[in-house]
Amino acid sequence: MDTIEFYRNAIQSLLTAYAAIPIANGVIDCYTVFDPKQDHYQVMNVGWDGLRRVYGCVLHLDIKEGKIWIEQNMTEMRVAQELVDLGVAKGDIVLGFQAPQMREYTDYGVA
Repeated sequence: MDTIEFYRNAIQSLLTAYAAIPIANGVIDCYTVFDPKQDHYQVMNVGWDGLRRVYGCVLHLDIKEGKIWIEQNMTEMRVAQELVDLGVAKGDIVLGFQAPQMREYTDYGVA
């Protein structure tokens, strides 16, 4: 299996496992949105918590130029560390939610 295919499988496995965790409050669906042709991967929450509408992307990862970009993480999960635990090199993970000038101070890739 080539590197990009390995990254696709790792991302999909991680996000699928997260989306399977039941949401304790409200009537909220948690589901994955995978676009492996363009390498976009998301977890969405959609529903109602009482009278409050719940709608949004809680996790968003992309594969760009051979690296995994974590674009959004609104969870308590340490996504980058989970990817490393699955065998992804730290240098191939970019914290896209961090300002570009701050990325060099992380243990992960810069771009």
